Amino acid sequence: MESPDTFTLLPIEMDPQTKAITPTHPSNPKNLTLELTTLNALHRALQSPDCTTNVPPPPIPVNPKRSANIGKLRETGNTHHKKGAYADAIKMYSLGIDMALGRPAWEPANLVREELAGLYANRAQSRMALQQWPEGSADAQCSVELKRVGNAKAWWRRGRCLVEMGRVEEAREWVKQAMEFESGEKDLVDLAREIEGRKGGK
Repeated sequence: MESPDTFTLLPIEMDPQTKAITPTHPSNPKNLTLELTTLNALHRALQSPDCTTNVPPPPIPVNPKRSANIGKLRETGNTHHKKGAYADAIKMYSLGIDMALGRPAWEPANLVREELAGLYANRAQSRMALQQWPEGSADAQCSVELKRVGNAKAWWRRGRCLVEMGRVEEAREWVKQAMEFESGEKDLVDLAREIEGRKGGK
């Protein structure tokens, strides 16, 4: 019996047209000929148009239960926010964020980004209601980084947080950038005017 570390160069060749592999010498061992015959048959079967009929369908790309739970956590957070229970709202949004981040890698990245963008934007709003300006700013920025277009509320929320923290120049640059993505949004236009007014009053 040969050692597993031994390399044996087998006398075989491949047909460039059919890709079939055959022995190059008639005195090859029988077991080699048999293995090559089996290999060639497998190759032909994989090339057959009927091959795909026996292939099982791919797994469901998105777990509907996880999606439903994330949506429920966001809705519950929204309900708490409307009632003024901002700390409870933050907890719900945080749970939703953790669940969205826990999605398996094979699920669509766009879905995860959309979920997280909404959850971070909502959590920023609840943090702002508690005057947690740095935390609200960070959440709003996360939301924007995940979704730059069609996310005017998150752009505005970070701008407002920066203003409340006295970082007026940074807020001006942020809102200017926001208006490149969300041109004509009234809240952003109003915030830009307020920022310019503050600068003019210095």
